[in-house]
Amino acid sequence: MKLFFAPDTCSLSPHIILRELGLPFELVRVNNKTKRTADGRDFYTINPKGYVAALLLDNGEVLTEGPAILQYLADLQPEAGLAPPSGTWERVRLQEWLNFITSELHGGAGPLFNKDLPDKAKEIFKEKLFKRLDHLEVRLDSHPYVLGEQFSIADAYLYTVLLWMRFFAIDLGKWPSLQQYLGRIGERASVREAISEEAKTQPVLS
Repeated sequence: MKLFFAPDTCSLSPHIILRELGLPFELVRVNNKTKRTADGRDFYTINPKGYVAALLLDNGEVLTEGPAILQYLADLQPEAGLAPPSGTWERVRLQEWLNFITSELHGGAGPLFNKDLPDKAKEIFKEKLFKRLDHLEVRLDSHPYVLGEQFSIADAYLYTVLLWMRFFAIDLGKWPSLQQYLGRIGERASVREAISEEAKTQPVLS
């Protein structure tokens, strides 16, 4: 498998899960501005939508969209327990959380990356985001992980999005359980390895 990624994006979450599962894969960096890959391809030929993450499977199929990639990877090794079995109520709860993270947090934070967005508009987006963080604070005050007592693919995704808060001058110290959660997830070997490996990759210049 090949994981097409760019630093400081949602592609970190499947990267973490690939390492959590010990699956063999190749990491291919993408220049988000030029849409060129480190192995010399036009990224649009891999993902016509033009954004990471994209997972190229050994059979030539390409899978996109973080929640879909995460669930696919977890189901390759169900014994690892990174996602409840398909068809169970617990799996539905996982999908509920993945949808919350992707729409309310990932999608909610997305506009804040736009440097041309007026400050007043940014404040509106932040206020909505703060309400979502309040919801997570309540959840993580009584549970070590999103689903409860065990690390799952939802945690890899949530951790990735929470890392972005530093780019928007959002101090997670206002949400102590979230801040502790971020530190707890960041201590996992798979997380440290993924972040370290992405930092080592050379930028794609053209």
